[in-house]
Order: sequence, then structure tokens, then C-alpha cells
Amino acid sequence: MPVTDAVRTSSVHTVAVSRAAAELVLKRGEFELAVHLGIVRVEARQSGGRPRVRQEEIDRLRAEDGFPRALRERVRTVGTAEGARLLGISPVRFTRLARAGCVTPVAFYLNRYRAVVWLYLAQELGGLAARSPELLVGRSPAWMRDRLDSGTDCRPRNWRSRRIERLLTLTDDPWARAAVAAQALDPAQLAEVVDDAYERAYFARVRPEPVFGPRGSSATRDAMARLMLAEEPDEILWRRVNLIMELDSARELRQAPRPGDERRPGLEALGRPPVPAEPAEPSLPVAPAEPVKPGERVEQAEPAGDLARPAEPAVQGSPVGLLARLRLRRVRGDRRPRERAGRAAARSGGHHPSGRRRPLTGPRGGPGRESAVRGE
Repeated sequence: MPVTDAVRTSSVHTVAVSRAAAELVLKRGEFELAVHLGIVRVEARQSGGRPRVRQEEIDRLRAEDGFPRALRERVRTVGTAEGARLLGISPVRFTRLARAGCVTPVAFYLNRYRAVVWLYLAQELGGLAARSPELLVGRSPAWMRDRLDSGTDCRPRNWRSRRIERLLTLTDDPWARAAVAAQALDPAQLAEVVDDAYERAYFARVRPEPVFGPRGSSATRDAMARLMLAEEPDEILWRRVNLIMELDSARELRQAPRPGDERRPGLEALGRPPVPAEPAEPSLPVAPAEPVKPGERVEQAEPAGDLARPAEPAVQGSPVGLLARLRLRRVRGDRRPRERAGRAAARSGGHHPSGRRRPLTGPRGGPGRESAVRGE
């Protein structure tokens, strides 16, 4: 597993996430954001267990100046109203700045109306005020007015770029990096760039996930999957180019696995030698049929023994077995009906050349032949 600045593996003393958050005086959401931003480094077990935090990392953060207030200030998020209050502007102007891309969201949540509410880092808003004070007073610049008049909203795009860049730092594997880049393209765009279905399936196996995994309700996860897709044509083109570059690097390292590349456990895994397949027996020659003489009746002999009935499936009670038994019953019921009728007629004493017995009653309910002879 590659070692990054956010996820490290070691055998030193570690503590659970809940205890680490309590010692750092952080709420669960603040702690997860600190891990996402790389402020707190955690250790992920190779067995897929829950992430843990090294005690050395906790001691390092607690030894910083201004702890715990300084640490909490680094992960404090604000919405539109509180962000406008920090900058000393109206919420409408703050929204225009965010839509124009002057500030980048770090997270979001869904309100009771299932609308996306963006959250921003309070420290970054302070940096905007110090870096570009002209954006907070007076008339907006021309580029900003043109961007807003065209209906552009840079908040999803900036949040998406920030999240993808963060996920790329979690791994050094080229295939995992390509899988992260592929998240920004919808299935149709992805199929155009990566025409190999096995490579697209391999993306889902190696794609790095957040340290704490997908969280939130199903609606939140659906909203995140929707927000991860690029929308503007220039962004789509940029994501396609990035994916091609990452994919070329991954293919140079190794190829995506194909069915059969991974050896399945068989008899060798159990310590048993494989049984060689027996050669097929040669088929016996068929004797040529004798020619039929003119006027001679040819009757096909009925096969005897087990050849006379079709093989029934081994599983009883299944639909296939039921259909087979119904077909067998029909075949047995329809086998040589004239012969069975002729034998029945011979036993009753009225054998007919055609194999049928004449009716006892005459046509239209009249007297039959036996009744007419007796004079009844």
C-alpha cells in the first residue's frame, strides 16, 4: 500500500478514531475534514479494518501553538450567511463571488428540501479578503459580470477539482490515479476514452476511496455522484485529456487483468494432482442397411432397455425435470396407438382390419348392427 501524507501504515501504538478526536477536541465531522485536508494523518490497516491514529500524531498536534483553538479554526466551515458576515458583505454578493469561482467550497450537505448547501473554510475567506479586497466593495469586475450573466456556477466545478486532487494524493499507483480521473466523466464519455471494458471494470476495483468511506444518506451519496461529473465542455475536454495521460502511464506499468489471468484454486491448491482426462472412445462403425425389396413392408424396431426412454435430469422437482417427465408421458402415450387399439379390439372379439371396432349404434342414433340382426 503506498504511503501518503494522509494515510500511513506502521506497527507503533495507535488509538481509535473516536479517542483521537476526543484528545484533539474535535467533533466527528471536524475530524473527518481534518483528515480529508491532510491536517491529521491516520493509519489504515491493510486488512481493511477501521482507520486508526498514531499517538505520535496526536502528540504533535497537541504540541502546536494555540491548541486546540488554532486546530479547530483550521477546519471551521461556514455557510453563505456566516461567510458574508465574516467578509462584511451581503449574502447576495457572497453568492455572486462563490458562483464566479472566487471562493472554493470544501464540503456540502442537503437541506430538508434536498437542495445542495455549500460550505467554505473560514480561513480561506479571510485569505480572499486580504488578497483581493476590491472584490468586496464597489462594482464587480467585467469578467465577473460576464461570467455571472452567462449563468456560470463554478461552485460544483471547484469542489470537484478540489476533491479529485485530494484523492490523487492518496495513492501513487497509476491505475488508481486513472480511476480517480475517470470519476469526472459519465459512462458515455468514459466509454469513448477507454474502449476496453476490462479496463473500465478495473477502475472500480482500484479506485481509492475516502479514508472513512462513503458516508451520509443515500440521497447525499447520489448527490455526490452527480456532482462528481464534469458538465462544461471545456472541463469535459480537460478531464478527458487528464484521463488519457494517466491511462498511458498505467498501461506502461502493467495491463488490466483479463478473465483467466488470475489462477483459480483447483486441485493443486488442495494438494491433489489433477486427474487427466480420459480419451474419447472411437465410435463403432454402423453397418449399412440392407436394401428393401419391392412390396415388402418395413417396420422400425422399437429400441429396448434404457434406450427406449429419454434420460431424466438428476434434479427432481425442478421445472426442467417436470417438462421432461411431461414429454416422456406424451411420447409413451402416443407410441403406436393403432397397435394398442388392435389388441384391445381382438380381446373384445370384434377385430377390424383397420384396428378399430365398429360402433354398436347406427348413424344418428339408429339401431346398431347387432340389434338389427337380433330384430330388436
